[in-house]
Amino acid sequence: MFIQGLRPFSSSIPKTLKKYLKKGGYNYSNIVDNWTKMMPKKVSDACYPIKVKMNKEMREGILILNVIHGKEMEIEYEKKEIIDKVNCFFGYKCISQINLKIVQDKIMSNKVFPKIKNFSTIEKKMKKIKNNELKNSLNCFLKAYNERNK
Repeated sequence: MFIQGLRPFSSSIPKTLKKYLKKGGYNYSNIVDNWTKMMPKKVSDACYPIKVKMNKEMREGILILNVIHGKEMEIEYEKKEIIDKVNCFFGYKCISQINLKIVQDKIMSNKVFPKIKNFSTIEKKMKKIKNNELKNSLNCFLKAYNERNK
């Protein structure tokens, strides 16, 4: 027998998503999405959230941050401010502790990709394309690619 009426929102959420939300996934995604808005530039450039461990009441969790090597002392001194800003964002004591995980700085590659010299084979293949908009986009892409890699 089916009884029509209002059902709780939680009954319409898939079980796997429900499990993730209960573990603090909602808080984590909100922190990640708003990290650069919440934190000063010097903090958001030096570290980023990788995990949130929440207790059963979804309060007083542990925020785990990846910190770029060499910036760990700077972030260590900013822990209280980070906790205050996150908690202010949520409006309750969501985070009570921060753990730091040191990572190597992202290596910016100056790798130059090879120039495309033989356009004849590409032009043959592009002639087969019937969509003019796509052809124009590919031409622009090839020009930009070669300009970037001069």
